[in-house]
Amino acid sequence: MSGTQAATSKPGGTRSEAVRAPLWLTALSLIAFTVLIALGVWQIERRAWKLALIDRVEQRVHAPAQPVPAPASWPTISAASDEYRHVRVSGRFLHDRETLVQAVTEEGPGYWVLTPLKRSDGTLVLINRGFVPSERRDASTRRGGNPDGEVEITGLLRMTEPKGGFLRDNAPQHNRWYSRDVAAIAAARGLHDVAPFFLDADAGSQIAGGPIGGLTVIRFPNNHLVYALTWFALAFMLAGKLFVTFGGGLFRRKRFVHERAGGSDAVARRTGSDAGTIVEPT
Repeated sequence: MSGTQAATSKPGGTRSEAVRAPLWLTALSLIAFTVLIALGVWQIERRAWKLALIDRVEQRVHAPAQPVPAPASWPTISAASDEYRHVRVSGRFLHDRETLVQAVTEEGPGYWVLTPLKRSDGTLVLINRGFVPSERRDASTRRGGNPDGEVEITGLLRMTEPKGGFLRDNAPQHNRWYSRDVAAIAAARGLHDVAPFFLDADAGSQIAGGPIGGLTVIRFPNNHLVYALTWFALAFMLAGKLFVTFGGGLFRRKRFVHERAGGSDAVARRTGSDAGTIVEPT
């Protein structure tokens, strides 16, 4: 009797576990499906944002040059509303306060030459005059390209690049610069009343014998559609796998076949995928 009860409870326990496991697996799979769909939708939204950004920047870059923002508006300058605006500014270069920032450009490795421009109101705007190769790092090799009088510079407004470059921190105490950090450069050079942005001088502002201007790279990778299609594809692959895996179980009624004890195919039905109710011999 006890053996019969044990045998009965064991099949019962097996049936409970067999049903419970697919339900948990289904729940987890549905969560994963939802997450994948959400990621795909998010990438579609990111793509729309990126296209709007590219269009906005293109309009700013090709617009006529406007006067550089006045000091009163400096606290409100932001990347979203101002970066890559085409602007112009006049003043005199302070060549003895220039800063070299390491760069790799289409001209090869070298340095950006950042020079303060003092305006008539006494405020300063840091100008990225352009690129010089390593052999022209010393200012004495390009004195002919350093004007003493008043100049007008046109270029693109750029936001400060704090802290340093990729895996490299600026080291002002050693005069090693890997990013155009306006505040840190101003502090290291003893500059005051400096605009919180800098200008990338365009090719039209280039002076013979001076740095090479007009090398600003404007590139916004836009792979969001590929990412979205990848997430959606994974989601539908998962949905297909769920249907194939559970289509004959949770989504279809099981058939229960009562077999006569000792039937010829009883053993096969006990172990087969369509096993029915087995009648124990009396």
